[in-house]
Amino acid sequence: MQIEAIILREVRMELRAPFETSFGVTRERRVPLIEVRADGVSGWGEITAPEGPFYNYETIDTAWHIVRDFIAPLLLGRKLGSACEVPAVLAAIRGHQMAKAGVENALWDVEAQQKGLPLAKLLGGTYEEIVCGVSLGLQATTEALLSKIDTELKAGYQRIKIKIKPGKDLELVRAVREKFPQVKLMVDANSAYRLADVEHLKKLDDYYLMMIEQPLPWDDMHEHARLQAQLQTPICLDESIHHARHALAAIESRACQIINVKLGRVGGHTEARRVEEVCRARSIPVWCGGMLESGVGRAHNIAMSTLAGFVLPGDVSASQRYWEEDIIEPEVEVTPAGTIRVPTAPGLGYAVRRQRVEQLTVRQETWRAQ
Repeated sequence: MQIEAIILREVRMELRAPFETSFGVTRERRVPLIEVRADGVSGWGEITAPEGPFYNYETIDTAWHIVRDFIAPLLLGRKLGSACEVPAVLAAIRGHQMAKAGVENALWDVEAQQKGLPLAKLLGGTYEEIVCGVSLGLQATTEALLSKIDTELKAGYQRIKIKIKPGKDLELVRAVREKFPQVKLMVDANSAYRLADVEHLKKLDDYYLMMIEQPLPWDDMHEHARLQAQLQTPICLDESIHHARHALAAIESRACQIINVKLGRVGGHTEARRVEEVCRARSIPVWCGGMLESGVGRAHNIAMSTLAGFVLPGDVSASQRYWEEDIIEPEVEVTPAGTIRVPTAPGLGYAVRRQRVEQLTVRQETWRAQ
């Protein structure tokens, strides 16, 4: 495929309800969408960078700069045999995985369309449907949290993740366990604790959680290993894992027992497959994390979640949980059994609603091969 043009758009989408984590509250998402045209075929990707440098160092505006000034010049006019060649082309750019992932994933969509394959099959996926969980932000009251959990369980979701932070942790978990003793429950700390909190965190062992996600700083694998040695609850690493080498280091140092794979954080489908392979070979379960994606990013997450190592319910949920109206059709829906059926049409399997995208676009740049 010969890359003819790259179009970067920023769309703004208002969440149906505010989403609060230890980083802050999100009410509206600025979503950078990438459209790559190659051999007359358009593929779509999403840059999952947040508005501010709080989840990682990338932001929407830094990603825009990297795509415009570095990624586009390296790719425009280039002929590739496969989307998996993109990381090698962009290897000189250190970091900026989310910017890279948006462009690379769009080319995976192009390749899948050209080959007449669903993206999931092109990636090597094996599942015909994926199991879904939900991620719930911090709520104003414990009663509000319990009500939301009840709603999600009735909708069929098979796992509940709640956000925690110091001062909002044990009492929440205790209340959830008392009302929902059998629910598959995990907690996500988003790096809100320190190793000095170990005695406090050990109290979570009483509530038979599936995992505690990223309790300690994002860049400290050593202290996660020290913490895991003192906890019965499995630690899942998220922000710490940027590529397969990090995954291997975490496993070998016993810093975690589970790994969350986010396409943007690891740089795209090529590296996500490597992370999955490293983990599966060592019997470490993985699951797909979410970044409040639009339907484009959600479709890519569905495809990735069909890889054999994704054995735990991911944060891939229905479009209607987040948006009054998504930018794809059909919108992502969850069955009463808490699963999403993997689309079988070539490419993403969902059509991008161009008119809706144009309505929501607040800025756009296009770069073409000379």
